[in-house]
Amino acid sequence: MSVRSQSSEPSAASPASHRAGFACFVGRPNAGKSTLTNALVGQKVAITANQPQTTRHTVRGIVHRPDAQLILVDTPGLHKPRTLLGERLNDIVRTTWAEVDVIGFCLPANEKLGPGDRFIAKELASIKKTPKIAIVTKTDLVDSKTLAEQLIAIDQLGKELGFEWAEIVPVSAVADQQVDLLADLIVPLLPEGPALYPEGDLTDEPEQVMIAELIREAALEGVRDELPHSIAVVVEEMLPREDRPADKPLLDIHAFVYIERPSQKGIIIGPKGKRLKEVGIKSRKQIEALLGTPVFLDLHVKVAKDWQRDPRQLRKLGF
Repeated sequence: MSVRSQSSEPSAASPASHRAGFACFVGRPNAGKSTLTNALVGQKVAITANQPQTTRHTVRGIVHRPDAQLILVDTPGLHKPRTLLGERLNDIVRTTWAEVDVIGFCLPANEKLGPGDRFIAKELASIKKTPKIAIVTKTDLVDSKTLAEQLIAIDQLGKELGFEWAEIVPVSAVADQQVDLLADLIVPLLPEGPALYPEGDLTDEPEQVMIAELIREAALEGVRDELPHSIAVVVEEMLPREDRPADKPLLDIHAFVYIERPSQKGIIIGPKGKRLKEVGIKSRKQIEALLGTPVFLDLHVKVAKDWQRDPRQLRKLGF
């Protein structure tokens, strides 16, 4: 079993060679994939929330290094689908796996391996050629004994299914432990080649999609039960305010928050509109940080009946 800690130095690439390629993080919902993507990129490019299945788009985060460019593809959590949306999210995951150079399987240190992990590992076993790294996430939440037991269990899981992990790496994105080491271990597995994206680019996700995701993340906060999966956000319009002087720009953003049933509207809006106002304030700060310009955010809540099960509505909402 090859478990990497900070003292294990990966072999350095020769000075002349440059590598560039794609890696994706997979795992059951809420395994820390998006948080890890953001930590590696050094800026927020993927939505994170306490509710599972918050990622719906494959966000590419781009890590620039002198010796390599690592493009991270963040996928939804693979899960047993209950809706057409769930089936489409699983299709996105499998398509992504077939196209990347390295697969990182995220397994939380604080949760024992379960049926969901075995389901994903079995699917990974069928992908023969792509190197697979086991990434033990959330190590800041456990003691060394629990971590050691998890590492052994993960090594054993690969053996049971007839494959060997290229690496097993414990990390904590929140505590910034071994995140750089993880990048060091992925890079040698990428093909040699020039950079695929311009220096400075952190993602190829369109700004409107990222803004919609930031609004959805704010709307998810504190909401329980089934409502998180019922929320979709579409940015209808982004226009600079015309009458503003050049040194005081303002960007007008008009967005719709879609839910599935009229009864959910009150939950999103809150008493006297208080909750929707809080969603607007929180997401506006994040959007301003992302775009580097002051923003006027106009939010409206609309009902799109049972949109998760309706192919026409799914297309309209970008799935």
